Amino acid sequence: MAFQLPSLPYAFNALEPHVDARTMEIHHGKHHQAYVTNLNNAIAGTDAEKLSPEEICKNISKYPAAVRNNGGGHYNHSLFWSIMAPGKGGAPSGALAEAINAAFGSFDNFKTQFSNAGATRFGSGWAWLVSAEGKLHIGSTPNQDNPLMDVSDFKGSPLLGLDVWEHAYYLHYQNRRPDYIAAWWNLVNWDAVAERYSEAAK
Repeated sequence: MAFQLPSLPYAFNALEPHVDARTMEIHHGKHHQAYVTNLNNAIAGTDAEKLSPEEICKNISKYPAAVRNNGGGHYNHSLFWSIMAPGKGGAPSGALAEAINAAFGSFDNFKTQFSNAGATRFGSGWAWLVSAEGKLHIGSTPNQDNPLMDVSDFKGSPLLGLDVWEHAYYLHYQNRRPDYIAAWWNLVNWDAVAERYSEAAK
């Protein structure tokens, strides 16, 4: 198969109490696996089998809805697992911290704006911090769209992504999406985000 489910870099229960083990098991093993399986089925026998998820997303208008939904789901979740880690949170440092302060005035202002982007995304979707033309921007996308997609109204290189689909939090937080978002900040791996920022700046 062209794509495979990436292994989590930590145990299912490693993100507790902020994200519970059962949610992680279902989210990674069921939801993300389904996106991978359905993506592979949708691109079978096409040129997309030889492309990266990023390349597919950047040219998503060329593909049917099944590729958009499942290709986005695979890319988004792969990023999501990578920018979380147990015992993290806090605040970034170095060039990323300077860029956040320059763009949003302060780290607290950034957190407020990013949290609001996630909380106010109607239905299912994602909140994003992106780099575009040398500046940082906050926005959100519906469903499994992302800022790499040529069809997206909000574009840039994704640095940080927050899944606000109900399956990401409903077992533990029910309909309390803002509580989930507030807890999620304790898991952000700023070292990983800073690496993405450095890559985007090249």
